[in-house]
Amino acid sequence: MAKAATKALVLTAMEAVFWHQCWQQNQLGFQLTEPHPLLQQYLPRILAKRPDDCNEIVLPLCGKTPDLLFCQQFLPVQGFELSPIACQDFFREHNLAVSCQPWPDPELQFMHYQAERIQLWQGDFFQVPDKWVSDSALIYDRAALIALPAEMRQHYATKLMSWLVRGAELLVITLEYPQQERSGPPFSVPAAELTVLFPNCEIELLDTVDITGQGFGRRRMATSYLLEKIWTVRYKNGA
Repeated sequence: MAKAATKALVLTAMEAVFWHQCWQQNQLGFQLTEPHPLLQQYLPRILAKRPDDCNEIVLPLCGKTPDLLFCQQFLPVQGFELSPIACQDFFREHNLAVSCQPWPDPELQFMHYQAERIQLWQGDFFQVPDKWVSDSALIYDRAALIALPAEMRQHYATKLMSWLVRGAELLVITLEYPQQERSGPPFSVPAAELTVLFPNCEIELLDTVDITGQGFGRRRMATSYLLEKIWTVRYKNGA
């Protein structure tokens, strides 16, 4: 058990270095300039099905995505992001008046940003206390799961599961392509892997879009096929 925990912490540190370098060097091929079309299409439908029991939208590893602005039209939004550059750029680029202060608990090294109905927490996502996320939250992931290598995906999914078992719901966008044709990121995450990452969950495919030849975000991906899929994931009560 101790060995596994140590390994996860080392991987988290390695990923942190990689993530900071991406922002420092402006390697932002995963960033979009407009809200994701699948989010625009499906978020209103999902929220319409649960009008009384969803009270916030949570975006893990959110970067400076414009999806934050789209989501705040419906509910208060929390985003978690490692890079201070990403957090600062988001508020600056959208001309939002923001308050920023360190979180007072010295054991939790987070900076807290607040503007309108958007809160961003800058720090290590894996250290986020479970109590910060509502039992009735909708978690939205466009490019976090697919940005992580296989071992980190398991670590990340375990964190999300700690919220799903309490009643939260996950809306996640994945990519599928022949992984042997490129090294990633972004990585291919097929349906079979989702069932392993999220055990005892109901996993529903909402839509599949063939984006072969179009690339992902601002990255060209020369793969024989490229599919973008959007799913909902819910923990099975009594599982």
